[in-house]
Amino acid sequence: MSTSHDIEDDIVAAIRRVIRAIDLQSRRLLDRYELTGPQLATLRTAAQLGAPSIGTLARAVHLSQPTVTGILNRLERRGLIARERSSDDRRSVAIRVTPAGRELLAQAPSLLQDQFRDELARLEEWERHWLLAALQRIASMMDAETIDASPYLETGPVSPPEEGESEVPEGDSTRR
Repeated sequence: MSTSHDIEDDIVAAIRRVIRAIDLQSRRLLDRYELTGPQLATLRTAAQLGAPSIGTLARAVHLSQPTVTGILNRLERRGLIARERSSDDRRSVAIRVTPAGRELLAQAPSLLQDQFRDELARLEEWERHWLLAALQRIASMMDAETIDASPYLETGPVSPPEEGESEVPEGDSTRR
């Protein structure tokens, strides 16, 4: 017979397993491909959109424009994307994925949240609502209701902002 304390320990252990799964996926992505989850998502979305502007890309990946600019700077340094000025409007810059970027995308795994969304879609609607309510309650119990929730599952060290970047980067916590 389990006691209330045993159930509490099991809940905390389950939360730790979720955090650990996210951390392991983030580390594998960083170790194997030298990319963070937000960097991979930005690269993948730029490839899907063709040659988006920075603003279009930022909206598509649900990150702020300054955060996406920082991500693009790192991807450009690695030769994975190129920025091209529009011949029609010199203020407009299109983001193009380079052949090296396309090669990396062909090898890179799907993002953890993509796999998770697929699993969630298999649940009954009532199960999804129940999970949402339970997770919102957990966030509330952890005083995490006001923490900005990047759409990318990732953990890791948060380093001080680089000059010109916001204090709390949205989802791109690993600096390059």
